[in-house]
Amino acid sequence: MKGRQRRCRWVQPWTLLLLLLGPRLLVTYGWRPQGYENSENRNTLELYFPAVVEYVLHVYNLRSLDRNAYKVVRVLQSWQELREIGLVFSMELQFARTRCRKFDEDIDNCPFQATPDVNNTVTCFFMVDCEPWATKFQLLNDTCLGGSAE
Repeated sequence: MKGRQRRCRWVQPWTLLLLLLGPRLLVTYGWRPQGYENSENRNTLELYFPAVVEYVLHVYNLRSLDRNAYKVVRVLQSWQELREIGLVFSMELQFARTRCRKFDEDIDNCPFQATPDVNNTVTCFFMVDCEPWATKFQLLNDTCLGGSAE
């Protein structure tokens, strides 16, 4: 019995750590460039990727026929391609419907809709050609499953 109690005490801190960091690890994984291991590409992705995600979310909400706004739940995949001028970001994002209207001021702090009978989760693939340092974005491709902006 004593050996069993020791094992449980040893497992508990790791379990708590995984519970606390689990969701964060999922999102953090999505921010890593796939196929690019050097630090320059990783830094480029970390620096500009949030602005690109903000852009595609804005476009999705503008095109959506839904009155409510959507927010990013999870970054499922992301990668970048370097071009002579600019970058191309490809990403697969999961959005969820919020309780706020899409033209409300503070959508970032708006809670997600918790109604189980409404299909409020959408998974989309986006490809964006951009020069984020010059605030230039062009949506090349958007494909959504489980709902659509159009």
